[in-house]
Amino acid sequence: MESVKTLAEITSWTQACAALDVSRVSAYRFWRRKDNPIPPKEPYKPGRALSASDREQVLEALNSERFVDLAPSEVYATLLDEDKYMCSIRTMYRILGENNEIRERRNQIRHIEYAKPELLATCPNELWSWDITKLKGPTKWSYYHLYVIIDVFSRYAVGWMIADRESSELAKKLISETIRNQEADPTHLTIHADRGSSMKSKPVALMLSDLGVTKTHSRPHVSNDNPFSESQFKTMKYRPEFPKTFGSLEHARAFCVDFFRWYNCEHHHSGISLMTPEVVHYGLAEEVNRKRNVTLERAYLEHPERFVKKKPTSLQLPTAVWINPPAKVSETMELLTN
Repeated sequence: MESVKTLAEITSWTQACAALDVSRVSAYRFWRRKDNPIPPKEPYKPGRALSASDREQVLEALNSERFVDLAPSEVYATLLDEDKYMCSIRTMYRILGENNEIRERRNQIRHIEYAKPELLATCPNELWSWDITKLKGPTKWSYYHLYVIIDVFSRYAVGWMIADRESSELAKKLISETIRNQEADPTHLTIHADRGSSMKSKPVALMLSDLGVTKTHSRPHVSNDNPFSESQFKTMKYRPEFPKTFGSLEHARAFCVDFFRWYNCEHHHSGISLMTPEVVHYGLAEEVNRKRNVTLERAYLEHPERFVKKKPTSLQLPTAVWINPPAKVSETMELLTN
């Protein structure tokens, strides 16, 4: 608008507006308001609104020694029983809010901000996740405890054990035997768990420290810091053949033998490009992918019209698996999947 006025001083408002393609009405309105600013309107106040003195009386009554610990609804009812009406309950809340007097009066517990575990696995036997779940026994309040260690990169159940109790000594035995059976390098291994009593126990911590294994734990009050173990338990308990109760420890152990054979060797896992955990864990994924691509290529040559956008290819195995990826990695992964 400044340029319109400058040009209008040389020519005219009509010619200046036409040259700069500006509406004359808008230009006139702009300069009229600039030279004679319109004073701001006072907020509309209904005639039925309480006066300033009335509002002060309500606030004083709410903060009085008699009513200071009572809710506005209680104050309203008490005054009404005494043949007094000051305002509605909603107006009491409104007046308290305008004076910043609506809050939780009790001190609330504030949890400590724990660091989020950000763990990366790029190959098998680099990052393990373990947890314990309960299996219902034959009688009420009886349970069997299933200990499972999952390799995060391959989703392979590298070790499991079922017992009639939860014990840090049993957990220590399972972890040490699994490391030995897998011939894993303890100094390059991280074991992640939640904050259960066995997971945080001194025997397990000392054993891992002696072996040189790095241990991490989920944050307190956070349910998704151990997602791979929780996902494996859900896969097991949602199987059609999963019993509602187990008749004995031997029954539970026999079921787990069959389940983990299926889970490791037959189950095509969506998180590892529909491969089985065994294939990924023992480095056979590249060969399986090659055979899949041969099959897809043959299907394409036989019926190319069925593949509209592009030639079919098998899913690529992820090169990295995270527990709580950093923000930048999350954005990159989202872009790649979309």
